[in-house]
Amino acid sequence: MEKKLPKRLEGKVAIVTASTQGIGFGIIERFGLEGASVVVSSRKQANVDEAVEKLKSKGIDAYGIVCHVSNAQHRRNLVEKTVQKYGKIDIVVSNAAANPSTDPILSTKETVLDKLWEINVKSSILLLQDMAPHLEKGSSVIFITSITGFQPQGSMAMYGVTKTALLGLVKALAAEMGPDTRVNAIAPGFVPTHFASFITENAEVRGSIEEKTLLNRLGTTGDMAAAAAFLASDDSSYITGETLVVAGGMPSRL
Repeated sequence: MEKKLPKRLEGKVAIVTASTQGIGFGIIERFGLEGASVVVSSRKQANVDEAVEKLKSKGIDAYGIVCHVSNAQHRRNLVEKTVQKYGKIDIVVSNAAANPSTDPILSTKETVLDKLWEINVKSSILLLQDMAPHLEKGSSVIFITSITGFQPQGSMAMYGVTKTALLGLVKALAAEMGPDTRVNAIAPGFVPTHFASFITENAEVRGSIEEKTLLNRLGTTGDMAAAAAFLASDDSSYITGETLVVAGGMPSRL
């Protein structure tokens, strides 16, 4: 039996980018179950349609819009259609990310560096520029960064550095957008999703990651969704400019 969730987000409108699977879907589902109207987005129409149907089957008010975050027209469309339908935006989760290469930083092609920066950092800023005029007083912005942002290394080093940038962006935007909007981040540990499959499907690698946690397990999308719902809700109304590490106790210091 599913546990009964509080309805902390009733009357709220939430947009989550890259929300048709993995952590993004977990977050948007949790928001919907807590009473929010949710706007699903990702690059492919079929994935958006499937996610919306899943959410609606659980009684959630869900609306889907295709959005490739590096496409300016897509970003504007996401904001305009949401405002046309719901009249406002209360919660934004910036979750879209790319990790196109596992090369060491000094061997990474310039085109790959550009893509990492564009999707993981720049697009988040440009999307918020479009959304800012429509954010309600008391709104909440949440960036999804990563445990790798604290210790970027190995095959995820350059990806990790873009996530480090988000730690600074949260601090800067919290100052710029306060007091009407709170800005925070979640730094997930390792969660077995399609995005992280190259790490979590290898039993040896998976075991070594589990050993680095204090709870001897990988994270779940539900763990991340619970943290996001807290940061989106008024339960965190005195928290801004912070990064909540949800990583089972993995070391997380810069």
